[in-house]
Amino acid sequence: MTEFALGLAALGRPTYVNVGRDGVHRSVDELRALAHATLDAAWAAGVRRVDAARSYGRAEEFLAGWLATDAARRRDCVVSSKWGYRYTAGWDPDAKVHEVKEHTLAHLRSQWAETRAVLGVPDLYQVHSLTTDSPLFDDGPLQAALAELRDDGVRLGFSTSGPDQPDAVRRGLALEVGGAPLFTAVQSTWNLLETSVGPALADAHDAGALVLVKEGVANGRLVVDPPAPLGRVAATHGVGADAVALAAIAAQPWADVVLCGAAGPGQLRSNLAPVSLTDDDLAALDALATPAGEYWTARRAMAWV
Repeated sequence: MTEFALGLAALGRPTYVNVGRDGVHRSVDELRALAHATLDAAWAAGVRRVDAARSYGRAEEFLAGWLATDAARRRDCVVSSKWGYRYTAGWDPDAKVHEVKEHTLAHLRSQWAETRAVLGVPDLYQVHSLTTDSPLFDDGPLQAALAELRDDGVRLGFSTSGPDQPDAVRRGLALEVGGAPLFTAVQSTWNLLETSVGPALADAHDAGALVLVKEGVANGRLVVDPPAPLGRVAATHGVGADAVALAAIAAQPWADVVLCGAAGPGQLRSNLAPVSLTDDDLAALDALATPAGEYWTARRAMAWV
């Protein structure tokens, strides 16, 4: 059965690459309260997976505080986090650079120590984000350090972005250290506009990897101005375009976990509105797919708001 997870990218820092945000610049305390309210709504809806990252501002801190209020939460929640990017904006919405990527051994060690100090040991720890040109593929000491975490019982995975996602997924999952796969989970962007990684994710699922899907509403593009076929399907079922977009991911037989990046409790409830898509619905939605290069060019042009 496909599970839903709450991703904290929009709830741990005051800006994010997304259209349709409310434009409110919240203080740390205000955003912590919003994150906790959204986590409460997710818990009430039965969501038991939460995804954070070192680059999501204070997401790990906010999540740790929420988990600490009830022992059942940490016992029953599957917590994932990521290393590889660091948050650099310092809560400034007008910062020129919001995050910086670095796949080095030193960065792994520093961010692993930070995550453990703030959040504890996550159930899934991912490289953020692995592309085919990442130095990780040629860095033996970095791979060895990751293998030590794997051998200590930490499940490892990686996220992907960009037009080379299919190759990154296949290369990442083929990487072995000590005769065993280094990664057994992958978190990729797949949505109604960007479907190019689908066959690679299907192969990953069939090989036993955990497949998580992110950016299911295309950073808000599928919600703020839904394409006509998506709008028609949503109207037919009496739900929002966001619920249909996420349901279309859940309908993929290879999708184990669908992340929703809700920025508040109301959005979370809208994302999770139940909808059963028909074969005709899915066929209509298939027509929305665009070339990967075109999609990622538009994605790179989006502003932090």
